[in-house]
Amino acid sequence: DQARFDRLRTVETKHGRIAQLAILGHLVTTAGVRLPGEIAYGVPFASVKNGLAALETIPAAGIAQIIAFIGLLEVGFAARKDEIEEAQIKASGWDQETLNKKLAIELNNGRAAQMGILALMVHEKLNNDPYIINTLLGAPVPFNQ
Repeated sequence: DQARFDRLRTVETKHGRIAQLAILGHLVTTAGVRLPGEIAYGVPFASVKNGLAALETIPAAGIAQIIAFIGLLEVGFAARKDEIEEAQIKASGWDQETLNKKLAIELNNGRAAQMGILALMVHEKLNNDPYIINTLLGAPVPFNQ
């Protein structure tokens, strides 16, 4: 029914946004960019590995804090979702046709990002070379070495 479709579309859009951020984070950290300071006492951000290997470096309490923070973001956004989306639409100044086109573009980019982050994770686990296309093209990217 329509209500279930709308719920699934909302979840797909949210997951697409998360995947886009995951791709960006993967690229940025692989390039060597790190926050200053420490992620935990005695564990500087610079010592955290890239990709899935970061889970081995971050202490368990740190991972718990990250999960709790994501939960707070989820609850906070859910409480103000309609208000936030209305403000974004109003600020954009787009008509409904343009808005629908932009939302379709975002949905497709999110789908591509979901497949992209999955591919990066799979290749990282297979042979620690998530950027295999670079290797195939003769420009390998050093990863967690």
